[in-house]
Amino acid sequence: MLKLAYRRALRDRDPALVQLSFEAGVLERYRGDGPYSVIRTNSAGRVRKQGGWSLDFGIADEDTVVHASWRDLANSLPEEERDHWAQHACGSVSNNFVRMQISPGSCFDDGDVRPW
Repeated sequence: MLKLAYRRALRDRDPALVQLSFEAGVLERYRGDGPYSVIRTNSAGRVRKQGGWSLDFGIADEDTVVHASWRDLANSLPEEERDHWAQHACGSVSNNFVRMQISPGSCFDDGDVRPW
């Protein structure tokens, strides 16, 4: 399914379906806090602030990872919540490559260039 979502996102040049992953601990902030509720099924859930925002998410890797579409995160997650979610971001990436993306034109010593 993820490949289908990414295929559509790339084909349509639309990042809306791209999934971003987070450690499930991101939800701890909302559990047991009065205005918030966190509900779930086996594979999906929702965090909601009463009278405010809500965000639907998927549940993966034996409940250790949650994920949501870039579109939903950008449109539903309030500005004041974004840093919290960013701190729980997870996934396998090259930290150096991400640094290169954040600081284009900067110099990075990343070893010798070689064929793959």
